[in-house]
Amino acid sequence: MRFGFSKSRRKLDGLANGDVVALLASGIEVEGTLKLASGWARLDCRFKGEISSEGTIVVGDGGDVEANIHARQVSIAGKVKGNVRASECLELKENAVLLGDVETPALVIDPGAHFGGHCHMPAFAREESTPNPVDPSNFP
Repeated sequence: MRFGFSKSRRKLDGLANGDVVALLASGIEVEGTLKLASGWARLDCRFKGEISSEGTIVVGDGGDVEANIHARQVSIAGKVKGNVRASECLELKENAVLLGDVETPALVIDPGAHFGGHCHMPAFAREESTPNPVDPSNFP
Protein backbone atom coordinates (compact mmCIF):
# COMPACT_ATOMS: atom_id res chain seq x y z
CA MET A 1 0.00 0.00 0.00
CA ARG A 2 1.41 3.38 -1.03
CA PHE A 3 0.99 6.52 1.03
CA GLY A 4 2.13 9.76 -0.55
CA PHE A 5 5.22 10.44 -2.62
CA SER A 6 7.01 7.74 -4.58
CA LYS A 7 10.35 6.41 -3.40
CA SER A 8 12.16 8.07 -6.29
CA ARG A 9 11.28 11.44 -4.83
CA ARG A 10 11.97 12.80 -1.38
CA LYS A 11 10.54 10.78 1.47
CA LEU A 12 7.93 12.51 3.59
CA ASP A 13 9.02 13.10 7.17
CA GLY A 14 5.74 12.00 8.70
CA LEU A 15 5.70 8.77 6.74
CA ALA A 16 9.30 7.97 7.59
CA ASN A 17 8.64 8.47 11.30
CA GLY A 18 5.36 6.55 11.26
CA ASP A 19 3.74 9.49 13.05
CA VAL A 20 0.13 8.69 12.10
CA VAL A 21 -2.31 11.16 13.61
CA ALA A 22 -5.48 10.34 11.66
CA LEU A 23 -6.64 7.71 9.20
CA LEU A 24 -10.16 8.35 7.88
CA ALA A 25 -11.36 5.42 5.76
CA SER A 26 -14.01 5.28 3.05
CA GLY A 27 -17.58 5.34 4.31
CA ILE A 28 -16.82 8.15 6.75
CA GLU A 29 -18.26 11.63 6.16
CA VAL A 30 -16.79 14.55 8.09
CA GLU A 31 -17.77 18.20 8.13
CA GLY A 32 -15.76 20.72 10.12
CA THR A 33 -12.17 21.69 10.82
CA LEU A 34 -9.23 19.31 10.96
CA LYS A 35 -6.09 20.68 12.67
CA LEU A 36 -2.88 18.72 13.13
CA ALA A 37 0.08 20.00 15.13
CA SER A 38 2.41 17.42 13.55
CA GLY A 39 2.48 14.00 11.90
CA TRP A 40 0.30 13.01 8.99
CA ALA A 41 -3.31 12.25 8.19
CA ARG A 42 -4.72 10.16 5.35
CA LEU A 43 -8.23 10.89 4.12
CA ASP A 44 -10.04 8.29 2.01
CA CYS A 45 -13.40 9.71 3.07
CA ARG A 46 -15.73 12.60 2.25
CA PHE A 47 -14.54 15.72 4.03
CA LYS A 48 -15.99 19.23 3.91
CA GLY A 49 -14.54 22.20 5.78
CA GLU A 50 -10.99 23.37 6.53
CA ILE A 51 -7.75 21.41 6.94
CA SER A 52 -4.55 22.78 8.49
CA SER A 53 -1.45 20.91 9.50
CA GLU A 54 2.19 21.44 10.39
CA GLY A 55 2.75 17.97 8.97
CA THR A 56 1.48 15.99 5.99
CA ILE A 57 -1.98 15.58 4.47
CA VAL A 58 -2.60 12.62 2.14
CA VAL A 59 -5.87 12.49 0.20
CA GLY A 60 -6.13 8.86 -0.88
CA ASP A 61 -7.76 7.38 -4.00
CA GLY A 62 -11.16 7.31 -2.29
CA GLY A 63 -10.85 10.80 -0.84
CA ASP A 64 -13.44 13.42 -1.83
CA VAL A 65 -12.44 16.65 -0.11
CA GLU A 66 -14.13 20.03 -0.35
CA ALA A 67 -11.84 22.18 1.74
CA ASN A 68 -8.98 24.62 1.75
CA ILE A 69 -5.83 22.74 2.77
CA HIS A 70 -2.86 24.39 4.49
CA ALA A 71 -0.03 21.97 5.32
CA ARG A 72 3.70 21.45 5.07
CA GLN A 73 3.34 18.61 2.56
CA VAL A 74 0.28 17.49 0.59
CA SER A 75 -0.21 14.42 -1.60
CA ILE A 76 -3.45 14.03 -3.55
CA ALA A 77 -4.61 10.84 -5.27
CA GLY A 78 -8.36 11.50 -4.93
CA LYS A 79 -10.47 14.60 -5.50
CA VAL A 80 -9.98 18.00 -3.85
CA LYS A 81 -12.13 21.07 -4.47
CA GLY A 82 -10.50 24.00 -2.71
CA ASN A 83 -7.29 25.96 -2.45
CA VAL A 84 -4.09 24.21 -1.39
CA ARG A 85 -1.12 25.88 0.31
CA ALA A 86 1.78 23.48 0.85
CA SER A 87 4.77 25.20 2.44
CA GLU A 88 7.16 22.45 1.30
CA CYS A 89 5.73 20.27 -1.48
CA LEU A 90 2.49 19.35 -3.27
CA GLU A 91 2.07 16.16 -5.29
CA LEU A 92 -0.80 15.24 -7.60
CA LYS A 93 -0.82 11.50 -8.24
CA GLU A 94 -2.22 9.74 -11.33
CA ASN A 95 -6.04 10.19 -11.50
CA ALA A 96 -5.99 13.00 -8.90
CA VAL A 97 -8.36 15.93 -9.44
CA LEU A 98 -7.57 19.31 -7.90
CA LEU A 99 -9.95 22.19 -8.57
CA GLY A 100 -8.57 25.25 -6.84
CA ASP A 101 -5.61 27.56 -6.57
CA VAL A 102 -2.21 26.34 -5.38
CA GLU A 103 0.69 27.95 -3.54
CA THR A 104 3.81 25.82 -3.06
CA PRO A 105 7.53 26.03 -3.77
CA ALA A 106 7.59 22.47 -5.22
CA LEU A 107 4.86 20.94 -7.40
CA VAL A 108 4.87 17.38 -8.80
CA ILE A 109 2.10 16.40 -11.23
CA ASP A 110 2.00 12.78 -12.40
CA PRO A 111 0.63 11.97 -15.88
CA GLY A 112 -3.13 11.48 -15.71
CA ALA A 113 -3.69 14.01 -12.92
CA HIS A 114 -6.03 16.96 -13.49
CA PHE A 115 -5.41 20.44 -12.11
CA GLY A 116 -7.80 23.35 -12.68
CA GLY A 117 -6.76 26.60 -11.08
CA HIS A 118 -3.90 29.02 -10.67
CA CYS A 119 -0.48 28.16 -9.28
CA HIS A 120 1.88 30.46 -7.39
CA MET A 121 5.36 29.10 -6.70
CA PRO A 122 7.30 31.39 -4.35
CA ALA A 123 11.07 31.39 -4.83
CA PHE A 124 13.24 29.61 -2.30
CA ALA A 125 15.13 32.00 -0.04
CA ARG A 126 18.75 32.26 -1.15
CA GLU A 127 21.72 33.61 0.70
CA GLU A 128 22.93 36.81 -0.86
CA SER A 129 26.66 36.62 -1.47
CA THR A 130 28.82 39.60 -2.18
CA PRO A 131 30.77 39.03 -5.40
CA ASN A 132 34.53 39.44 -5.23
CA PRO A 133 35.56 42.64 -6.99
CA VAL A 134 37.62 42.12 -10.12
CA ASP A 135 41.13 43.52 -9.86
CA PRO A 136 42.06 44.85 -13.32
CA SER A 137 45.79 44.59 -12.53
CA ASN A 138 45.48 40.78 -12.65
CA PHE A 139 44.78 40.85 -16.38
CA PRO A 140 47.38 41.64 -19.10
